[in-house]
Amino acid sequence: MEERRVRVRFAPSPTGALHIGGVRTALYNYLFARKHGGDLVFRIEDTDSNRFVPGAEEYIIESFQWLGIKFDEGVTFGGSYGPYRQSERRKIYKEYVDQLLQAGKAYIAFDTPEELEQKRSEIQNFQYDAKTRLMMRNSLTLPADEVARLMEDGKQYVVRFKIEPGREVLVNDMIRGEVRVKSDILDDKVLYKSADELPTYHLANIVDDHLMEISHVIRGEEWLPSAPLHVLLYEAFGWQDTMPRFAHLPLLLKPEGKGKLSKRDGDRLGFPVFPLEWHDPKTGEVSSGYRESGYFPEAVVNFLALLGWNPGTEQEIFSLDELVEAFDISRCSKAGAKFDYQKGIWFNHEYILMKSNEEIAGLFAPIVANNGVEESLERVTEVVRMMKDRVSFVKELWPLCSFFFIPPTEYDEKTVKKRWKEDSPRVMAELADLLEGLDDFSLENQERVVHAWVEQKEYKLGNVMNAWRLTLVGEGKGPGMFDISAFLGKEETLRRMRRAIEILGS
Repeated sequence: MEERRVRVRFAPSPTGALHIGGVRTALYNYLFARKHGGDLVFRIEDTDSNRFVPGAEEYIIESFQWLGIKFDEGVTFGGSYGPYRQSERRKIYKEYVDQLLQAGKAYIAFDTPEELEQKRSEIQNFQYDAKTRLMMRNSLTLPADEVARLMEDGKQYVVRFKIEPGREVLVNDMIRGEVRVKSDILDDKVLYKSADELPTYHLANIVDDHLMEISHVIRGEEWLPSAPLHVLLYEAFGWQDTMPRFAHLPLLLKPEGKGKLSKRDGDRLGFPVFPLEWHDPKTGEVSSGYRESGYFPEAVVNFLALLGWNPGTEQEIFSLDELVEAFDISRCSKAGAKFDYQKGIWFNHEYILMKSNEEIAGLFAPIVANNGVEESLERVTEVVRMMKDRVSFVKELWPLCSFFFIPPTEYDEKTVKKRWKEDSPRVMAELADLLEGLDDFSLENQERVVHAWVEQKEYKLGNVMNAWRLTLVGEGKGPGMFDISAFLGKEETLRRMRRAIEILGS
C-alpha cells in the first residue's frame, strides 16, 4: 500500500485573540509537516456565527507571519482543496448530513431547549443517547409524515449522530498510545443545526479532514474526549482507510497552582498569553502581546517548542530549522506542561546575546531618538556592545544606559553617602587635571596612566573608581570606568567631573 503524503492542518476559530496554546499547536503541526516533507493547511472554523469576532482572522494570520510559521495552503494562501473557510462550505456539509440520514446513521431531533432542560431536571446526569433518545421528539419516535410536516412548517431541528451502545472504540494516539472508550458513555452529538444551516465542529472537521486528505490530526488534549466520536464518524462514512492518525498534545498549565493556563494568569503575573497585542472590539479591552512586549519571534518559538516536548538532549537553543530536524512527536509528554514564563524571558535574553550588536542597535536607536537624543548608529552600537548582556529586552537598555547620552542632573543619595568620601572632591579634581593633560584619551592609555597615578599616590583604587563613576553616571552602575570615559571623550568626561565636584562638594 502506498504511503500517504503527510498533510496536517491548523484550524482556529475567529472568536478572538489567538491563545499561546494555539500557537504551540500550530508550531508542532508545522514541525511535523516539515520533518516529513508534508503540507501544513490553514483552515478557519467559523461555523459558530454567534461567536464570530471582527478582525480575529486577520490577527491570527498576522501572528503567524510575525512568528515565521509558514502555511502551504489555506485561507489567504490558496490551494486546490478549498474553500478553506468552513462558512463557505455549507452545501458540502449538507450533502454529508443527508448521506448519514439516508443510511440511518443519524436522525432529526425537534426537541426545544425548554424540553431538553425539562429532561435534565427529571433525569440525573441526562444525556441524549441510546437510553433516552426514544423518550424525545425526533425522527426515531415520530411518524415519518409528522417529521415531514414539521420540517415543511419550518420548525427548527438538529441532526444527531446515532451512536450504537455496546461497542469499544479504539483511538490510536501517537502520544498516548491506545485509548479505548465504551460507546455507551458517548451521547448522540449534534452534527447540524437548521437554525443557521451550518454543521457543528464534529461533522465539519471530519468532512474537511477527509476531503482535504489530512493524514495526521495534531491538536490539544482538550479535544481527546471527542476523538472516539470522530472515529465512529469515519466508520459511518466508510472512510476507515483514510482516517488520520491522532496526536493529542499536553495542556499548558498555570505557572502556579493547578489548572489550564489562562489570560488571568498572565494579567496577574505580568506576562502575555497572546502572540500580538489584542484590542477586543466588543469590550475595548487591550491585552498584551509577545511582540509588543519586546520578545523576538525566534525566542517565542524556541520557548514554546520545549513546553511539552523534549529533544532527548541537553540542547535548549534551537533555530526553527534545528527544531524541524530534532522534532519527534513521540517525545511529547502526556502530562501537562507548566508555563514557566520566566524561562521565556531567559530565552529572549539568550537571543539578544546571539544577535549582532548592529541588529540590536538598529532596534535601540529609535528608543534613543524618542528620548530626544541625536546620536549616530555607530555610537549606539558601541553602547549596545558594552551593555546588551545585562538585559532581557531591548527596551530595558534605555534606563540602564541613558547616562551614555545624557549627563546626570542629580546624584543618587545612597551612592553619594556610600561612595563620596571626605577627600573625594580633592582626589577627583586631581584626576580631572591628570586626564586633561592626556593627548591620547584611548581606553588603554587612560587605564595605564590612571593606574600608575593611583599607585604613586597610594590611593585606594576602589575609592577612586567609585567616586569617579558617581561623577560620570550619577549612581553606581554601568560597565568599566575606562569604557565609559573613552566613550564620552575627554571634553564630556571633564565637564561631568567638574560639575559633580561643584555640586557634591565636600
